[in-house]
Amino acid sequence: MIRVTDETDALPAGANEWIRSAAEAALLLEHRRGSMEIFAVEPEEIRALNREQRGIDRVTDVLSFPMAAPGETPADGYWGDIVLCPARAFEQAAEYGHSAERELAFLTVHGALHLFGYDHELPEEEAAMAAKQKAILERMGLPR
Repeated sequence: MIRVTDETDALPAGANEWIRSAAEAALLLEHRRGSMEIFAVEPEEIRALNREQRGIDRVTDVLSFPMAAPGETPADGYWGDIVLCPARAFEQAAEYGHSAERELAFLTVHGALHLFGYDHELPEEEAAMAAKQKAILERMGLPR
C-alpha cells in the first residue's frame, strides 16, 4: 500500500495519483513488494527535517527515510517514508521546463530508490541511480 498525505493543500487535483503511480512504478520496475508513505510538506517543515537529519539548513525537494539497511528488504514490507516539498518541486519544474507531474514523479522515484538502498554519493552510484530513474520515468511516459 502506498499512502500519500498532503500536509500543504498545495497539490493540484490528481497529484496524489501521480505520486502514487510513480511509487508503484518504482516498486514494479525494481521487482520489489511492499508499502511506503509519502508526505507533501511545506518548505519550513522539509527545511527543519533536512537540518535535523542531515545537518543541512536549507529547503530541499525530497528526503527519504528507509526502514531497512541498504541491500536488505524490510521484514514487514514497509520500505519507509518519503517527504516531498511541492513548493520546491513546482519551482524546479518551471526551471527545467517540464510539468509539475513530471517533477513530482521524478522526486518520488528518486525517493523510492533511496528507500531501496540506492545512493548517489559516488559517480558510479549516481550514474546507476540516474539510469534507473530515467528508465522508470520513460516507462511512465514522462521522459525529460
